[in-house]
Amino acid sequence: MGSGAVLVPWPNRTAGGKWVLDGVEQQLEVTEPARDNAIHGLVRRVPWTVVEHTGSLVVLEAEASGPGWPVPLRTTISYALDDHGLTVSHGVHNIGSARTPFGVGTHPYPRAGNSATDETSLSLAATTVLPVDADSMIPTGPAEPVSGDYDFRVARLLEGVKLDTAFGGCEPVDGLVRHVLRGPEGAVELWADPDFKWVQVYTPDDYPGRGRAVAVEPMTCPPDALNSGVDLIWLSPGDSWAGRWGLRPLD
Repeated sequence: MGSGAVLVPWPNRTAGGKWVLDGVEQQLEVTEPARDNAIHGLVRRVPWTVVEHTGSLVVLEAEASGPGWPVPLRTTISYALDDHGLTVSHGVHNIGSARTPFGVGTHPYPRAGNSATDETSLSLAATTVLPVDADSMIPTGPAEPVSGDYDFRVARLLEGVKLDTAFGGCEPVDGLVRHVLRGPEGAVELWADPDFKWVQVYTPDDYPGRGRAVAVEPMTCPPDALNSGVDLIWLSPGDSWAGRWGLRPLD
């Protein structure tokens, strides 16, 4: 179910796998055929090269390129573990000869210790929610202010709540975006740099199960951003971008 996946050069979905770069329509591989979408970028199933590996750090590298993506990107990711938790650092470098947009996401399934999902509360830094078509999961309009069942600015119990939802407008606190899962068996904060303005939340009903895990997925842009242009990051040839997120246990 995408657990742990690195989502580069776009997170979530691109409608029909089609997008336009400099007036030229591009056709990505449709990797979610049931919904006619290209999903979760180009590096989910490519080999990654180990750049560095110590007892508490691993740095990996891969190239994002292929049909429908004319400007190759080198992407790196490091996982560093210390007494404060896990820090995940992303790097994207334009190794092509043209300017290109991109987005970054990732697909962790954090949990509040051994707490059951239905005994866990969720709080999000998000101030907006993105309406999508229920069949295609492609946005039907711009993001709207959170309200009612989609307002997690104050922690809410997840009992009976089903989400596969993109939230936006994530507001930093003390320089970081912060989302929290808290239950009777523990608590965890997923923090991210301010570039991660979006977060997808998914409460699965099967593996890894509506037992303990909830997908809380930091993203720099929303679903179908290659077509909407919302919050895409642009890189000129030779330029780079870096961003971080992480997990830390809470008392």
